[in-house]
Amino acid sequence: MIHEAQTMADRASSPAGTETDQTAPSALANVSRRAMLGGMGALVLALSWRDPARAEDKKDEPKKYGADAMPHGWQDDPKVFVAIAADGTVTVTCHRSEMGQGVRTSVALVVADELDADWSKVKVAQAWGDEARFGNQDTDGSRSLRHFFPHLRHAGAAARAMLVQAAAKQWGVPAGEVKAENHVVTHAKSKRSLGYGEVAAAAAELPVPARESVTLKKQDAFRYIGKGKIGLIDNHDFTVGKAMYGIDTRLDGMLYALVARPPVYGGKVVSFDDTEAQKVAGVVKIFKIDAPEIPSEFQPIGGVAVVAKNTWAAMKAREALKITWDDGPNAGYDSVAFRGELEKAARAPGKVVRDQGDVAGAMAKAKTKLEAEYFVPHLVQAPMEPPAATVRIKDGFCEAWACTQAPQATHDRLAKKLNLPADKVRVNVTLLGGGFGRKSKPDYVLEAALCSQAVDGAPVKLIWTRDDDLHHGYYHTISVERLEAGLDDKGMPVAWLHRSAAPTIGSIFAPDPKHELPFELGMGLTNTPFAVPNIRLENPAADAHVRIGWFRSVSNIPHAFAIQSFVSELAHAAGKDPKEYLLALIGPDRLIDPTSISDVWNYGEDPARYPIDTGRLRRVIEAAAKGIGWGRKMEKGTGLGIAGHYSFVTHTAVAAEVAVGPKGEVQVKRVDIAIDCGPQVNPERIRSQMEGAVVMGMGLALSAEITFKDGRAQQNNFDGYEITRIDAAPKEIHVHLLPNPDYNRPLGGVGEPGVPPVAPAIANAIFAATGRRIRQLPIRDQLSA
Repeated sequence: MIHEAQTMADRASSPAGTETDQTAPSALANVSRRAMLGGMGALVLALSWRDPARAEDKKDEPKKYGADAMPHGWQDDPKVFVAIAADGTVTVTCHRSEMGQGVRTSVALVVADELDADWSKVKVAQAWGDEARFGNQDTDGSRSLRHFFPHLRHAGAAARAMLVQAAAKQWGVPAGEVKAENHVVTHAKSKRSLGYGEVAAAAAELPVPARESVTLKKQDAFRYIGKGKIGLIDNHDFTVGKAMYGIDTRLDGMLYALVARPPVYGGKVVSFDDTEAQKVAGVVKIFKIDAPEIPSEFQPIGGVAVVAKNTWAAMKAREALKITWDDGPNAGYDSVAFRGELEKAARAPGKVVRDQGDVAGAMAKAKTKLEAEYFVPHLVQAPMEPPAATVRIKDGFCEAWACTQAPQATHDRLAKKLNLPADKVRVNVTLLGGGFGRKSKPDYVLEAALCSQAVDGAPVKLIWTRDDDLHHGYYHTISVERLEAGLDDKGMPVAWLHRSAAPTIGSIFAPDPKHELPFELGMGLTNTPFAVPNIRLENPAADAHVRIGWFRSVSNIPHAFAIQSFVSELAHAAGKDPKEYLLALIGPDRLIDPTSISDVWNYGEDPARYPIDTGRLRRVIEAAAKGIGWGRKMEKGTGLGIAGHYSFVTHTAVAAEVAVGPKGEVQVKRVDIAIDCGPQVNPERIRSQMEGAVVMGMGLALSAEITFKDGRAQQNNFDGYEITRIDAAPKEIHVHLLPNPDYNRPLGGVGEPGVPPVAPAIANAIFAATGRRIRQLPIRDQLSA
């Protein structure tokens, strides 16, 4: 059958279904509402693009930061997040998405410590998508603990206080004489005691104490926080295969779906012939999904959906479809040619985003001038588990199971897409087999909902293959970074010019924006912390031809690669040691208010509490250098490189040792990574995040790249988009956690800051080994020529 453009899609009616039971914590519940995405949040950003008057309306409101600045913020009600059963089992509800970073463990650890619970009796339940109940749930931006550590502590402490009050009431004694410790409430004078489970029901009936009345533990009384003795709470399920990811969802009567999507962003179906596809055994429904207008935000990009009784049937039917596409406005996109356009843009004046001193005058008087251009290609998140979602619509109720980083955004868009009241939609959050920013966009969940809707509400699991993920993603932007420096007679910069040309993430929200947003520019560009008297930073115009989205550490990747590589070039030109030159460029220890030097976003945090601390940046560089043995004699063909960076209000540095073979093959032998993220809540998870950042950063440096020709992504799988494999990983990764023991100080981010310094450290080590500069990523076979 041949179908023209008027085929069904995007219906607003809602097929029938029944609401499933919602298992909420029973006796006592608590956690705190951790607000997350700050000014960068998907919803916040989208709304600001759609309604520019919002900023004007709020100009007189007090400035808010961190969790307080987020929609729904955080929730102080311990009854929402902590449940204690009669047998003493404590269940902590985690409102963050678990994607390998260990957040379910860390959230439970903080609450359990302030609750003074026995860890062997602690379990974790996953919150469904409901920000009115749980607070902001978007899990990205390296802010889960950064935003919510103090609130989680208060939640645990409030629950402990309620147990004390309930026991005191039962015994008829002053609460000040009662103590809750290690899962037992005791009254020393009468030698009476009760287990937490014995008093939990009574405690749950009490009002939640006012926040200011709750006493937190002194940090020398911590049992778990900062101790590094707690393994992942889900380790057993991981080990025996019980852990449930998005792709693991199974429901009675479930169908399976795949979508043939436009090969070019902005394309659409003209017509399709499903005659052969309908012959595939097991096919249930084939229908068209309309393409959205550009910008597409988080909407499905259109195509033809196949619903079948099994995945194989859906795959074979999709292969049999004959589709005529209109490739739309991006049909001619060629990323190789576009690099030339970015280079041209970077060589001309652009929008000024920071202007300090007189760069032109200082450049004219400089003894020496140096310039260089650096290139970073499109990248894709490529999580091991591609996007997957299951949706059932029954009796006017939509229920989804999804590996999502953004449960509330998913919930809201489902309600809008299906024209359902908010209370008729539930999003169940599964484990995520990696996210890296891709799963903060719920387009794949909306596709699953359309497929369920098309088969009268039957449960449908929507599968993305690896090819789908690489061909239809939200890509990391492509960029050209041009740097120029004027040097004095000692080889130090007196003038610094940096032009950063890259399409903006804003292009998925607004029609045809030409410049990056302040949060993108504030990721390592406008907040450059160098002690240079004259600095000018510019952002030339650039068009977007693909969906641009969040990628682990976002714009810090090109900015750090360019700046830290250029610093090494300047050091070589001056005849100085790269580490010492970098430290000299950073200058004396000082606190920099990032908002005083530019319109810097500062990751949504208060600059008074989160200044750029050059002393901390210096110390991580020194720690990484010391760890790797900086300055030691190196064998021929080997070299050391170093880079430091500030991102997500955390300071990190990487020192790398590489060996370059006779045919130009690069082996990263050892990496030392140092991090100062403030107080360390869960040191083992910090270590694992740094180790993962090194492995991911290596892939970006050596092999990862998405290219486009005729608007189409050219890489299909991991044979084309190469990530770091086990045989290429460094033999040694050493993580150095800089002590910062005052838990009253603010926390920094951990999930993303380790990535940006990896590529420049490797590139600088290659120069030390070979004398050849790396100015474009990935390195691939550049050294074999």
